[in-house]
Amino acid sequence: MENPVYHVVLEGRTLGPYDRRTIVGMRIKKTLTSDNTLVDAAGARLTVGELVHGQRPNPPFQPSRGEGTGSYSVIQGTHAASLLEVEGKGYEIPPFKGEVEVRVQTRFLRLAGRFRDGLAWKEDRVKFPLEDIAHARLRGSVVDLWVRTAAAQQGMQRLTLEMFTPEAAGELTEKLTHSAPWPGSEPLAGRVQGGNGLHPMLWAVVVGSGVLVSTILVWVLTRR
Repeated sequence: MENPVYHVVLEGRTLGPYDRRTIVGMRIKKTLTSDNTLVDAAGARLTVGELVHGQRPNPPFQPSRGEGTGSYSVIQGTHAASLLEVEGKGYEIPPFKGEVEVRVQTRFLRLAGRFRDGLAWKEDRVKFPLEDIAHARLRGSVVDLWVRTAAAQQGMQRLTLEMFTPEAAGELTEKLTHSAPWPGSEPLAGRVQGGNGLHPMLWAVVVGSGVLVSTILVWVLTRR
């Protein structure tokens, strides 16, 4: 029987493949923790702890179909992330642990991941209509999203995602074309800003340089 191999997912990177014996050795040496995620050749996921205890990986998620249609949704981008915080009422979001998959589809943003249910691990997903993601904010590798929901009559539900790198965070916000920057925050990556004027600080440098050149010319002329 063929010895199965697994890839290790660490901070958005995929390492390997490694066989079970190698992974167990890495766990003993504390190179990996029991909560680290593994992916087998079929795309099914499990933790290092589950592999060590002989559990089988759960089958991978099937491709998502568009809401109300028989066609598959077009995937515009897939990112690895970690769900840091959920604030406010609205969507029922499982308490995902470890790495989650953030997938931007034609009309939806989908989060998929694993969470603890008693002593067992379960997998689930939740979809947010792109047009309901009203605002986004970039903070380095962190992305905050504000989602309109029918249940949140006194405000919006906020999700905070750790995207592991500023580049990945910028790529995600570029795809959220319905979302405006959170008031007072920096412009979203890749968004073209209106106006071609120079920044006030650049104007100050230009004016200062002109004054300095004029002063030097006057001094030279008066010395003749």
